[in-house]
Amino acid sequence: MLIINELKKHYVNDLGEKKIIFNDLKFEAKEGEFISIIGGNGAGKTTFFNSIIGNTNISGGSITLAGKDITNLDKHLRNKVISKVYQDPSKGTSPSMTIYENLSMADNKGKSFNLSWGLNIKRKEKYKKFLSHLDLGLENHLNTKVGNLSGGQRQCLSLIMSVLGKPKLLLLDEHTAALDPKISKIIMDKTEEIVKENGITTLMITHELQDAIDYGDRLIMLNNGKIVLDVSGEEKKKLTKKELMSYFF
Repeated sequence: MLIINELKKHYVNDLGEKKIIFNDLKFEAKEGEFISIIGGNGAGKTTFFNSIIGNTNISGGSITLAGKDITNLDKHLRNKVISKVYQDPSKGTSPSMTIYENLSMADNKGKSFNLSWGLNIKRKEKYKKFLSHLDLGLENHLNTKVGNLSGGQRQCLSLIMSVLGKPKLLLLDEHTAALDPKISKIIMDKTEEIVKENGITTLMITHELQDAIDYGDRLIMLNNGKIVLDVSGEEKKKLTKKELMSYFF
């Protein structure tokens, strides 16, 4: 589904020094695969996501998604097939709009859209069904403004919105980092459930090592712009936090 070939990314800092982030990085993700990505600060995780979604220009290499070369594709065109859930719960939703309006906008991502058409009453049952999976009662509050929701509720809503349009690729950028442990566990469980039910290829950056072990099909670790660990299956399941931490040193 996703093929990154010989990715290069470098920049020149204020001192005129050339900083290399990636040098010929190679990476592949199969269709429907759920991959956790870990690594220390400066390992290249954020740049990796930014390169895929088009937030930064790469210095060389190619990116192919679902058989299409998107290396030079404009960001707004990538956004039609790539969804992202951010660390900050306020970034993925519009607080001044209702839950219903937010879902309608997400549902029409990449399509011609106007509010009256987007709020078609026939869609209500569809949205209620999606929201009911969260077990937060949001399906009964479609007309509530999102700004009145808690951070956990917003993040759950962002997750639902990100998959409504059935994207080819879902990027989760530390999407539970700003939440308390209880809500974080709920969202992680729902994340895996939703990703698997919809067969969406998913990349998840996380600093929670146990989440990286417990969730997803595969785990990779980035260090200095290189993949230094790539495990899946039983090998991944048998990992411990202590073993995983040792790779940081």
